[in-house]
Amino acid sequence: MTPQNELLFCALGGSGEIGMNVNLYGTQGKWVMVDCGVTFADAAYPGIDVILPDLSFIEDRIDDLVGIVLTHGHEDHIGALPYLAEDLGVPLYATAFTAGLIRGKLDEEGIADRVKIKLVETGKPFKVGPFGFTMIELSHSIPEPNALLIETAAGKVFHTGDWKLDATPVIGNPATAEQLSAIGDAGVDVLVCDSTNVFNAEASGSESSVRKGLAEVIGRARGRVLVTSFASNAARLVTLGEVAKETGRKLCVTGRSLDRILKVGRACGYFKNFPETVDPETAMRLPRNKVLIVATGGQGEPRTALARVADGSHTIALEQGDTVVFSSKQIPGNEVAIGRIQNTLAGRGVEMVTERQAHVHVSGHPGRPELAQMYQWIRPETLIPVHGEMRHMMEHARFGLSQGVPHALVQKDGDIVRLLPGAAKKIGHAPVGRLVLDGDVILPSDGSTINERRRLALNGQISVAVALGKGGRAIGRPQVRVQGVPVEDERDAFVAEACEAAAKAMEGSKRGADRLREDVRLAVRRVATRWTGKKPIVDVLVIEG
Repeated sequence: MTPQNELLFCALGGSGEIGMNVNLYGTQGKWVMVDCGVTFADAAYPGIDVILPDLSFIEDRIDDLVGIVLTHGHEDHIGALPYLAEDLGVPLYATAFTAGLIRGKLDEEGIADRVKIKLVETGKPFKVGPFGFTMIELSHSIPEPNALLIETAAGKVFHTGDWKLDATPVIGNPATAEQLSAIGDAGVDVLVCDSTNVFNAEASGSESSVRKGLAEVIGRARGRVLVTSFASNAARLVTLGEVAKETGRKLCVTGRSLDRILKVGRACGYFKNFPETVDPETAMRLPRNKVLIVATGGQGEPRTALARVADGSHTIALEQGDTVVFSSKQIPGNEVAIGRIQNTLAGRGVEMVTERQAHVHVSGHPGRPELAQMYQWIRPETLIPVHGEMRHMMEHARFGLSQGVPHALVQKDGDIVRLLPGAAKKIGHAPVGRLVLDGDVILPSDGSTINERRRLALNGQISVAVALGKGGRAIGRPQVRVQGVPVEDERDAFVAEACEAAAKAMEGSKRGADRLREDVRLAVRRVATRWTGKKPIVDVLVIEG
């Protein structure tokens, strides 16, 4: 599909899910991409950490793609670039902080010299093919979060990216009410808007309000204090630096992603008054009530600093009388992983404080009062909810209509929507899907490798080796090895019976190797099913003499 004198929209990720944001706009024969992020795997993807968007729709139209514009530096908006940007072969457009994070990722992959990044400034218009863009800084839990004012011959879109309202931000200079009202006064046809917190009746609150709660919790703590937050929340880092000074504690920052945020932030002029930090070894030598540790891992991720502290494999050690503050929101789906770490810490007598016990976190996404305010400023003709599961986007559409937005359309990943001219409507569907990063290899999320791994995880695996001599006759005894099959203490007896079944399947065989292989496989699997009620994968190796 080639866009004509119209404005099309198609999400390849982030609509119907939270994470993996990829949005396409099309006009006058060209497409532009807004964001290119990842999501993180769960138990349905054994051995996988990162899930990437399937961009085959735009890859099939690669000559028509003119660029990728990045709203901000969160993983669900830029995380796929190290794996996909080189193949897309178009420039990336980002402000300095976001560009610094991207460049670090490209460096790690060894492709920084093969992907062009064009720096843009907030408030200064720039062109990408037939699209005009202006970055409009808003507030969020990372420096330089930008909405996009997108201007085309067919009309104008205000694409919010991730945002909230914050009257007293710790970092950044978000657009004022007057500036946003002026954008609305000039006319906006479509508002493409974040839906994450649409069920929240209250506004998200100012980042600066967290300082008092953190200072109270840390000030009354008797031992070491470890605070875990999203690494990208630079404003929270600034707040913790101030709280460390206020409470007379030395600051220790541990975690690779936190180091990256500090490095890029300093290069961009942030963290000017941030206190000097100490390394983990020094932190452990300080009096227990004189150290504040900031670490990654508040979502239960297995290889982060907090996970290693909990399992005892980190230089930082916590014990009874110490405190861990979870200065972040629990992302749905991470409850079990977070609970596992919290239980481990609790078993050592470590006290834990979350946003339920104290005011130690505010969200970076808009609640209903903030959404209503944005509608009043921008005054769009049509609302397109994005960045949410279907329940979020449906509720967002209903809320927008209740607040006086004339029209709303709920789309999902793959829906091709003609935004303009006329009323927004769905006109087609693009292929969408997920890819997985498995080690250094990108694979389909439901391809043979991952499906085989799921079956292995569910049922286990049995290997059988049999030998054929001259004339195809069986020689020797079959050999059986078992992995992940629930026979435990009876393994020897099970293996003996499986060997006997394989031998019987081979007796007097003059059949070809392929038929023999299948007979042995079925015979051994029948034994496994009778013993366990499961159907493990059975691999048969036929050795021909």
